[in-house]
Parts: sequence; structure tokens; C-alpha cells
Amino acid sequence: VEASVVLKLFGEYFFEFCKRSGYDHMMRTLGANLFEFIENLDALHGYLSISYKEMNAPSFRVEKNSDGTMLLHYYSDRRGLCHIVPGIIGAVAKDFFNSRIEMKIVNQMEEVERTGKKEHVVFLITQHFPDKICSKSTSSPSQQTQKPSGCRHNKVHINKQVGDEYNLFFSGKLLRGFEPVYPNELCIDLKTFCNAFPFHIVFDEELRVRQAGVAVQKIVPGLQTMGIQLDQYFTILHPEVTFTIASIRKFINSHFVLQTRREMMPESWKDTPMLECCGWPLSAACSTRASPLLRSLQELEERRMYLSDIAPHDATRHLILLNQQRLAEMELSSQLERKKEELRQLSQHLEQEKQKTENLLYAMLPKHVANQLKEGKKVEAGEFKECTILFSDVVTFTTICSQCEPIQIVIMLNSMYLKFDRLTTVHNVYKVETIGDAYMVVGGVPIPVSSHGERVANFALGMIIASKEVTNPITGGPIQIRVGLHSGPVLAGVVGEKMPRYCLFGDTVNTASRMESHGLPDKIHVSPNVYYALRDKGFQLEERGEIDVKGKGRMRTYFLVKNLRATESEIMGRWTREAGSGQILTCSLIPYKIELLSQKGKSRDSESYGSLHSGNRSEDEPFHLNEAVRRGPDGAEPPPAAAAAHRKQHVCSRFCVVV
Repeated sequence: VEASVVLKLFGEYFFEFCKRSGYDHMMRTLGANLFEFIENLDALHGYLSISYKEMNAPSFRVEKNSDGTMLLHYYSDRRGLCHIVPGIIGAVAKDFFNSRIEMKIVNQMEEVERTGKKEHVVFLITQHFPDKICSKSTSSPSQQTQKPSGCRHNKVHINKQVGDEYNLFFSGKLLRGFEPVYPNELCIDLKTFCNAFPFHIVFDEELRVRQAGVAVQKIVPGLQTMGIQLDQYFTILHPEVTFTIASIRKFINSHFVLQTRREMMPESWKDTPMLECCGWPLSAACSTRASPLLRSLQELEERRMYLSDIAPHDATRHLILLNQQRLAEMELSSQLERKKEELRQLSQHLEQEKQKTENLLYAMLPKHVANQLKEGKKVEAGEFKECTILFSDVVTFTTICSQCEPIQIVIMLNSMYLKFDRLTTVHNVYKVETIGDAYMVVGGVPIPVSSHGERVANFALGMIIASKEVTNPITGGPIQIRVGLHSGPVLAGVVGEKMPRYCLFGDTVNTASRMESHGLPDKIHVSPNVYYALRDKGFQLEERGEIDVKGKGRMRTYFLVKNLRATESEIMGRWTREAGSGQILTCSLIPYKIELLSQKGKSRDSESYGSLHSGNRSEDEPFHLNEAVRRGPDGAEPPPAAAAAHRKQHVCSRFCVVV
């Protein structure tokens, strides 16, 4: 396909695009016929250049021939695009004027203008109207013989018999037979004329100023001296032509934009923006009626002008005020947008703070309990028929407190509790409370699970291991803790309105506390109920024998030694590197599927765990190890290599699945 064909099709498409973009009505009102339409194209481009500052539009000039054809002069800085013009003009003629046209290039050259070389293409346009008009436009065979071209071209001959039909077809347009009437002399004195048209300029073929309006004299004082050269005080911004009488006459139907020369202005006006005037040459006698090219009151003030300097009949007055109103509305809209953005940011910040508050609340209370309290509902106590409760405390804690500074005690307890809090996340048990050095945990509450005994047992083993990493501020060695476990029924509910707490009630709580208080350092003391629950679950337990338990009498108790089916890393939920493979593994002991991922990076710092660092997860939600382990130490998605490794293989055991 030839480039000219493609460009012509693009011109047709571009015309339809402009119509759909909201310029349809504006283009339809440019002219009553194709000639007037093309004649006003430059004016349309000048209007659009106000909104589109960087627009570099082509220029059009049209001439009528005696035979009804037209010569269209096309000027452009961009070479090779002239074939777009037939597509656009043809679409305009078909859509707006119900006709078709033929266009051919009769001349193509380059002309040197003010801004450099421009492509100048001359098209011959022949316009054809529909045949039905032609048939109605001929009254006799003799007329058809004398004027055969009248039906083919823009020049349509209409006699009296078809006048009504002609008027019906061209309704709303001026009759072609209209002839204006002019007076024999100008019935207005020069003073009135210069005041009525304050920005007009009359000059001769030598560009000498012969007459100027009062306002333009005020702004350009040099114009008060008749006979000065117009090009000494002005430059032509549009069209981009040299300032000569020949160029002006060539573009007699185009609008001109003149700008004052800064060097010709008074010294005190050097910082004042130069005035631009938009006008049209009225005739070949070299006179022009212009208006100041102003868009806002600010531009009016910057040029030291007032609305009174503009003629009352000049639409520029109304345009300035309307545009000022538009600018005020735009500023108001901009302020609303800024306020909207501020509100959005505040809302986002509020949502973040709300999330922090909810995380803090969910760290203190089970999620379903916290939600009920937020809604102002009363939280009913719940009975749990089976759960496992753990108590622990620090051996010789009273002695440590008496011999150390309070800050040392706080540092020691904080270090220990951070490690314990991390383990509650690993084994999915619920931390009930801490009082001093006492730490209380429950499994199977508030969400009942059948594996509560194994969870709490593994948590207890992890506590013994973690306590060895906490330093005793007196001895400098690791601290020692006692741990006690008991299983049984409890009643759970919220007590108090100010700082409400989720508490457990029942003899099971007392018995678990007795197991802890009657235990030994670095030992996990368990009741018979716990023993029977764990003895077939792969745990090593040792019988302690019968002891006196306060409030319970004689009881046969046991010590939990270790988990025979788990390593220390699995109990602690640590990330370990597999020998020879470079893979980083994570393990846990909750009897659900556990996945091992290829992950590069640092292992998770134990201090990053804790009930406040578990994101949106609450203890009352089922714990999915697939999700917990599938993500990296910081909760991030695994790298592609890890995801690929996850899909490749699964090696199953009772407690974990190694990928």
C-alpha cells in the first residue's frame, strides 16, 4: 500500500476522532460552505493553541477560482504529511456539506519563512454535489446546454421555478444572491472611530503607520508618532512569515498575532510582559482590527491595563471574566482534590493505626472475644471439656529481685518472655497471662483441638531449651525454670470492664499451678492426666512417684523428658540449613503438614516473634502450617526457586512433610 493512501485514510480517521472528542459542534460552525470552513481553519488552530501550548499546527490558505474550483495552500514544518489533507477535507465535505471532492496536487515547493523552510503544497479542489440537486437545478434543455458544469461543481444554477426547493435544501444559510449595500462615505468622525476600535492599526505598503487606536497608542507610545515603521515596534508570531506587505497580503484571510518589541518599550517597562494582539487584515489597503490577546485578570494587570482599555463591544472583556471564573473554579476544584488526597492519606493512616490497635487488642484477648467487646456485646463464658494448662516460673526469682537493679529484672524477663512468645506462635498455643515471673499457657482454648496435649508438651520442652539462652544477672549463667502441666475441663470468660482479661477458671487451673510449684528446676512436672495423654505420642516420660500436693493429697506424678520423634530445631521452630544442599529448612511439631523451603537469607531472629508480631493472626483462628512455613522468616513470599522446590517432591512422616 502506498504511503499516500495510508495517510489519506488516516486523515479520514482523524476527522472522526476529532468529532468524537467533542469538537463536532465547533467544526460545524466554522463556515456555511467548504470555502468558509477552510478559510477559518487557522482561526480554530489559534484557539486550540491557547489550551495546547506546544501545538505546532499547519497553516491553510484558500483561493476561489472563477470556475468554482478552489486552490488550497498548505504550509507545514513537517514534510511528507500533505496527503493527510485530502482525507480530512474529503471527510469534511461529505459529512458537513453533503458533497464529494476531488483533490490533486498542482504545485509542491519549499519556501523560506521566518522560522525556516516550510513545505508549501498547493491543492486544486473540485467540489461535486449530489445528482438530485443538479436535476432540480436545471429548468430547460437550453440552460443545460449552456451551463453543463453548473451541476458538477460548487456553482449551482437555480432558476425561479426551483427556488423553493433550493431554499428548502439550504435552510438556515444565506442566499447566494445576497449583495450588501455600502454608504457613499464613512459616517463617523476619526476620534470616535479611534475610540470605538482602540486596537486598530492602519499602515501603508511601506509598513508606515498612518492611524492607530487610542489603547494601542497608550501601550505602545511610539505609535503616537505617525509615519513610523510598524515592524520596528511589532513582530509577527502567527502566521510564521516575514514582516513584509507581500506576506501579509498572501495570508489576507488568516488571523495575525503581533507582539510588541521589548527594546522599543520605555525603560521602566522592561520587566513588563509584552503585549500580544490578535487581529485580521481587513483589506489589501493594509489596515487591521485587533484585540489584546489576554486570558486572565492577572495578565491584564501585568501589562498595566484595565478592562476599560478594551472596547465595550470586544468579546475579549467577557472572555477574560469568564476565564477568570473558570480559573477560580479550577482552583476550587484543585483545593478539593488536595483535601480529598489529604483525607485519603489520613484515612489510610487511620486504618494503619486501627490495625495496630487491633493487633494489640488481639494480643491481649482472643479475636472473637475482642470483636464482641468492640461491638459492645456481652461475652458469655464458655466451657471447655478438655484442655492442657501450663504454668512456669523462675527458680530463686525472689533472690534475684533482692540483689539486682529493677532494670536488670525487666531486661531478663523481657528476654525470656520474647522467646516464650515466639514459641506460642510456633506451637499455636494461647498465652493467657504473665504475673511477675509466672507464665501461663493453655492448649485447646479458645479453639478446641484434639492435639492440645502434644502442643503444650512441645511448648514446655521449648521453654526449657529457650531458658538456657537467658542470663541470670546474679550468677551470669543461664536461669532455671520450673514447668508444670495438667489436663482437664475449664471455664473461660472475660472478667472486668476496665482492662478486661480472658481468664480460665476451674480445678484444672489449680492443679496445673500445683504441678509447677511442686516441680524441680529445669524439669517439666506433669499430672497423671497429661501422662496418659502423652504416653503413646512419642514422648519420653519418667515416673516421679507419689508426692504430697497441697490441696490434693497424695498424687503420682511424672516428668516429661523429651520428644523422641523430634529434634531440638523442630521443637524450637528454627530455620536450619540442610547439609550438602544449601537449602534452609524450617520445622515445627504441630501434627499438620509442614513444608520445607529453599530460602536464602538470615534465620528469623527470635526477638522478632511475640504476640504483637503475628500480624492479623489470632489464636482463635486455625493454624495452617502450610501458610506459616511457606512464607519466609519475615512473612515474605518465598523466592521462585523455593516455590519450584515445593512443587517437586514431598517426603512424609507423622509430624512433618519435607519438600
